[in-house]
Amino acid sequence: MNKYTVILVDDEEEVIQVIMKKIDWEGLGFFVIGYANNGVKALEMVEEYQPDVVMTDIKMPYMDGMELANRIKAKFPATKLLLFTGFDEFEYAKEAVHLEVEEYILKPVNSIELTDVFTQLKIKLDQEISEKRSVEVLQQYYMEALPILQANFYSTLLEGKIQESELKKYLFDYQISLLGPFFCCLVVHTSLSQAPENMNPLLLSTSVQKQIEEYLGERWQVKWFSYLGNTILITQLKSENEVSELTDECDRFCRYIHRIIGAVVTVGIGQVCKNILALAQSYRGAREAVSYRAIYGASRAINIKEIAPQEMSGTNGTNDAQLFNLFKKIRMGSVEEIKEAAHKYVEHMSLTAKSLQQHHIAIMDLVSELYRFSTNNDLVIEQFSEDMQNLYSRLVERDPKVLLEWLIDISLSCHEKLIMARSRSTQSFVLKAKEYVKDNYFKEELSLDSICEVLGVSSSYFSTIFKKETGSSFIGYLTDFRMERASHMLIETNEKSYMIAKHVGYTDPNYFSYVFKRKFGVSPSKYRTEHMESEK
Repeated sequence: MNKYTVILVDDEEEVIQVIMKKIDWEGLGFFVIGYANNGVKALEMVEEYQPDVVMTDIKMPYMDGMELANRIKAKFPATKLLLFTGFDEFEYAKEAVHLEVEEYILKPVNSIELTDVFTQLKIKLDQEISEKRSVEVLQQYYMEALPILQANFYSTLLEGKIQESELKKYLFDYQISLLGPFFCCLVVHTSLSQAPENMNPLLLSTSVQKQIEEYLGERWQVKWFSYLGNTILITQLKSENEVSELTDECDRFCRYIHRIIGAVVTVGIGQVCKNILALAQSYRGAREAVSYRAIYGASRAINIKEIAPQEMSGTNGTNDAQLFNLFKKIRMGSVEEIKEAAHKYVEHMSLTAKSLQQHHIAIMDLVSELYRFSTNNDLVIEQFSEDMQNLYSRLVERDPKVLLEWLIDISLSCHEKLIMARSRSTQSFVLKAKEYVKDNYFKEELSLDSICEVLGVSSSYFSTIFKKETGSSFIGYLTDFRMERASHMLIETNEKSYMIAKHVGYTDPNYFSYVFKRKFGVSPSKYRTEHMESEK
């Protein structure tokens, strides 16, 4: 049973004592916590105790009951007010309806009437408490459901179904803080086919999610959720350039999680965006980056901007899933997969075109998208060398079989040229790194991180490409280059070893000697002596 507190206010203490004695307060569910003989003292008590009910006379010194009631309602609107007064003040008191007074009680106070007033007041207070508690229960339910609501919001966001006008309300209602100012979507794919022996796939995914939260959560203000069998991360960046650091940290996470629990995890990293709604596009890029594990390998982070900087724009302009699939196969599929995707597209186009006009439009869309794809990837395609109007006209007149042959031919041509373009791109990339080493090998601060900063890529991607093209790690190449320079200086100059060490980027001569001996099998001084003797 709820007990409610009461403060009595009257400048006549006898009246207060009579009221306190005549009423069975405990039986009614109330407890008188104090009384005051003027409005000023009463207000002090209200501020200290914040009672549920204040029963006050109107005529009092220093501050009358009307002013007291006004102040209480202003500061403590939930407090219930009862006014008891003489007959001549009754009409005046009733005019103060804005005070929301519960009851006006005439003096002398009648115990039966007063008991009835407090009985009804108890019922009202109980109802209000019950309603408030119901709200609290609903709030509790809401908080329990909040993670699900947030996950639903994130998935809807990635599907591009959130309107600009709705975004602010969703973020507020679902208590989501996305301050950015830059955002990037990551797709974390855990291979279930390569799960550790006797490991439940569900437990494996849960374990990976837990490790993600600990490893990446705080640094990147991660919002994570499950979507279509993968773990999706929305990360927040201070600048666009931080994506290289993010890529490297994700790459370290992939190796860490494989070492700790044996999970084979690939992290796809989409484009950085400034608009929250653009995360839908970032997600598509991250999802596609994951699919490149077939080329670059799993248990690593793959940044779509690094592996396909030109391929990200203009390839998703169509809403046709079949055409999007064809482009995907052109980028990274086999010859047979490209042929199959082309066949499905032509078959799909034939089924959906219900009139000759629709067929013509579909042909124009196909040619336009293929032309845009080749242009965005800097590919010179012979089939587009003729006038586009003539090409449209010729293709419109061809039957599906001939159209399919043309589509396969141009798709395979794009595929081959993309492979060649990637090869040229990585070779150019490595050549720039080698040129930079040639011009800066003498700088002690030259390192994997510094060369990646110059080139604007993550160290994980750079290391993979450099080793693939040269057969050596970057640090190994840099060390060999420095040692070759040092060996020439030992033979061709009279410089002291410690000076030569400094000339090739080593401030510690002892470490230089150690590295030199590891490379040539002898110390720098002995190397110089042996070569001088051989020349004699």
